[in-house]
Amino acid sequence: MDGFLVALAVSFGVVFVAELGDKSQLMALAFATRYRALPVLVGITLATTAVHLLSVAVGHGLGSALPTGWIALVASVAFLGFGGWTLRGDRLTAAERAKAERATGSAVLTASVAFFLAELGDKTMLATITLATQHGWFGVWVGSTLGMVAADALAILVGRKLGRLLPERTVKVGAAVLFFVFGTWLALDAVQQLTGRSAWAAVAEVLDHHAAGWLALLLGAVVAVLGVVGGRRLLHASPARRAMGRAARVRGSAAWWARVLYGAATVLGLVAPLLVAADVVDPIALFDAPGVVVIGAALALLGVALVLASQLELRPTGGGADPVLARRGLRSRVRNPGLLGAVVATAGTLVMVPTLVAVLAAVLLVVSAQVQVRAVREPMLVELHGERYLAYAARTGRFLPRLTPERPRTRVG
Repeated sequence: MDGFLVALAVSFGVVFVAELGDKSQLMALAFATRYRALPVLVGITLATTAVHLLSVAVGHGLGSALPTGWIALVASVAFLGFGGWTLRGDRLTAAERAKAERATGSAVLTASVAFFLAELGDKTMLATITLATQHGWFGVWVGSTLGMVAADALAILVGRKLGRLLPERTVKVGAAVLFFVFGTWLALDAVQQLTGRSAWAAVAEVLDHHAAGWLALLLGAVVAVLGVVGGRRLLHASPARRAMGRAARVRGSAAWWARVLYGAATVLGLVAPLLVAADVVDPIALFDAPGVVVIGAALALLGVALVLASQLELRPTGGGADPVLARRGLRSRVRNPGLLGAVVATAGTLVMVPTLVAVLAAVLLVVSAQVQVRAVREPMLVELHGERYLAYAARTGRFLPRLTPERPRTRVG
């Protein structure tokens, strides 16, 4: 009995400490913002019980032979999917919402599978295997399971408190970010386990300027498509946008020039990475490095995310409200989130494939955005909405969030 208690106490303490700040604990916090606490905790307990039973059964020798690299890769894809699903959100009817409050099976299954994949090959599993070589397997199994469940229960408690204190949208975005962090974390770990090298070394070997060119071309094409789709959706959602569309057909007008410059920037923004990928043009040598490419790709993905988020906000509300006067979402902080995203994405592709053509594309895009906003959109919106738009412009930023609201003025500044 003393041996069991010693094994239980030691295993509980070791695994509890190892779990503090671990990705599994952070994942428990994220799940707690999406589901009720009890089914999440049940799922964690089931997964932990199974993984730690496997750990004490296989022993240290067989444990090192588990294909943890591929398991981590599968878990990475799953977590990135969870992040996208969380960010997209769901819409429930009143009946569906009541049913969801009663249902626990899906939460238990989701948490169980996610934590089972996350824990295979994790340091808590390896710690449990090591403890099982030194103490009785039953005490190690019970102690390690309780230690991990206790640490994750603490994370769930924190998550529920945050869920009550923070706005729903903030909680949703925060949970999605955590899932993306888990996915990236596991992907890097999988690369290191499968290749025997650090993830950075593997990326640096693969990410030459040819690969950077093709990747930048893909991201630029995504932004171009989203721009067309978003323009059509905004055309149907905003009366002011329809007036701008009519003005753009008048040759020589500010709206016409804004459209021409935007089209030229889009074409050059796609041509620049294609020239680099096809080895027609070499990138500027000073910036031709894998680290710079990674930074540019992150910037481009941020721009794509901004464009996509601005598109999702154009869902029909049925109330006839013009989205340019939004009280919530991106447009409640920034008046032109779609254009901001396009500029950020173009800047990212410029960093990925730094050429003079890409610089010209970025300059033309910034000029077209300024002309479109200052000379076309804002005068039309003031004429259409009057004081309502002036008040909206005073509390929001043109391209970046305004830190402190201004007093409404007689014209947009």
